[in-house]
Amino acid sequence: MGIGYEIHARINTRHSYPDRVSTGSTFPTIEARSLEGVTVQLPHGFTGERNVVIIAFQRQHQTLVDSWIPWLEEQVNSDPALRFYELPLIGRMWAPARRFIDGGMAASIRVPEILQRTLTIYGDINRITQPLHITDRSTITVLVVDSAGTVHWKTTGGCTSHNAAALATELASLR
Repeated sequence: MGIGYEIHARINTRHSYPDRVSTGSTFPTIEARSLEGVTVQLPHGFTGERNVVIIAFQRQHQTLVDSWIPWLEEQVNSDPALRFYELPLIGRMWAPARRFIDGGMAASIRVPEILQRTLTIYGDINRITQPLHITDRSTITVLVVDSAGTVHWKTTGGCTSHNAAALATELASLR
């Protein structure tokens, strides 16, 4: 078993389709730490009026996360109220190695903007998955969360033209 995200046998490569989170769902209150070492309380630590939150469960999910980055950077450049975050969820058994794991990620990234938006969460992963109705940890989950912590939209998997169009529609509706 390697260091990193919760281990699963395979990555789900099936196409996924966006769906709405039940009305009134709120991002759970939880402590996270940026790769710059700054501790934040979520969801209040999300600084945009609208925030795209990408939740990853496995180290191998970084490819799926990275598939969203160019599209999201383009959106952020044209919408000053939009932010996006990467949230690696790392099981509690790895919490004692947090400094080593986060330090290794930070050393390999070195870009301040990415270090700021990458917020690691160690501990019981169910504290996030259950309130957000995430049932598939074999792929990433992408959420839209407003400044009050209300979750408006959810999808799974990498960036596709279908998912990007649905996300663009949702973000426009929240303006």
